[in-house]
Amino acid sequence: MTVLIDTPVWPWRGRRWSHLVSDVSYEELHAFVEVELGIPRRAFQGDHYDVPEDLYDVAVSAGATPVECRELLSRLLAAGLRVRKPRGPAAG
Repeated sequence: MTVLIDTPVWPWRGRRWSHLVSDVSYEELHAFVEVELGIPRRAFQGDHYDVPEDLYDVAVSAGATPVECRELLSRLLAAGLRVRKPRGPAAG
């Protein structure tokens, strides 16, 4: 199992958040989140879950590997699991 979590530095609604991903499969990620964190599946953001900072230590204790955000993105891309946001209409 390779579930990765970055440092909770992303601000939103008065809290700081981490990104939680798998560099193996979405199924692995969903199973980890369901069993270890209790975050509902509807919170899945296409290729990651946002994890509030109060669950960061819980995730790490349950086996998530802490990494810097650049490494998290690099490993997600290398695994072919990165979902890119659609771009707006092309100018021209």
